[in-house]
Amino acid sequence: MDDTLPTRLQSVAELDELLSRPSPGLVAFMGQLDGDLMVVGAGGKIGPTMARLAQRAVAAAGVRKTVFAVDVAPLEALAAAGIETIRCDLMDLDAVARLPKPKNIVYMIGRKFGSTGAESLTWAINCVAAYHAARAFQGCRVAGFSTGCVYPVMHLSSGGATEQTPVEPVGEYAQSCLGRERMWDGFADQGKLDVVHIRLNYAVECRYGVLYDVGSKVWAGEPVDVTTGYANVIWQGDACNQILQALALASHPGTILNVTGPETFSIRQVAQQFGRLMDRQPTFTGAENGRGYLNNASAANGRFGNPTVPLSRIVDYTAQWIMAGGETLGKPTHFETQDGKY
Repeated sequence: MDDTLPTRLQSVAELDELLSRPSPGLVAFMGQLDGDLMVVGAGGKIGPTMARLAQRAVAAAGVRKTVFAVDVAPLEALAAAGIETIRCDLMDLDAVARLPKPKNIVYMIGRKFGSTGAESLTWAINCVAAYHAARAFQGCRVAGFSTGCVYPVMHLSSGGATEQTPVEPVGEYAQSCLGRERMWDGFADQGKLDVVHIRLNYAVECRYGVLYDVGSKVWAGEPVDVTTGYANVIWQGDACNQILQALALASHPGTILNVTGPETFSIRQVAQQFGRLMDRQPTFTGAENGRGYLNNASAANGRFGNPTVPLSRIVDYTAQWIMAGGETLGKPTHFETQDGKY
């Protein structure tokens, strides 16, 4: 266990510090990376971590590089951290065209929650906004967020989808995410930009994610659905460290990179671990069918190293956070969903 990790996280400030802590590999990478960097979609669940992490890595590397953060929402906290913030509606083609054109882009715009019943909006945000961005950022190097949900639902025995697994998105959300990739590919295939598609399953932290969903149900005495009985997760800070370094893999035609932790774990066993930590007896509903959105990220973890915050420590942090009444982002992951309806 890494002795530099705190034993507990007692405030949002402490959580944000750990989430945005740059790895030595990222600091070295930022020292060599040419050009400035812009995080598009910096106001979402992961965006603030990505922007702060990039800024801290630049400072640690001792280089002069501007980090821009773009979102339709105000970004006062990031501005206070010395990050150049810009308000922009990515659905407005003219507004996107006026954005700076730094060499490096992390593109994080996407819609998932509430997709069922508002499918047209999901397609517009995931595809139209991506097209506007790809058109505007020709000549740039892009790490574009995607999801492991573009792969088929995988059986545990498969070892998880690799980058070579044919896509088979289930439901309109996942289909629109593949559409988002194709918007970037339309320009990358012509050599007009370089892109690496980040197929992520699932980033977690104390306020949000698969582990928060499981732990909060155990704490509240609610049954945990184990129909999707297995999952992969990665600490959000580790995911961001890997994704920034993945800019080196951007290419034309585009590259695919799975990002998640090295373990495939049992939802039932993790719920039981939460029960031991919380002095609760977990209850369950459903029955494992051995299937889920399972990613094999051996390529990324082999290149960048395994996550610095291991699964057991994330469970500890999350249990402590929930028991202390820590804040939540209020966005269940619906990890148990296998029919693509979010």
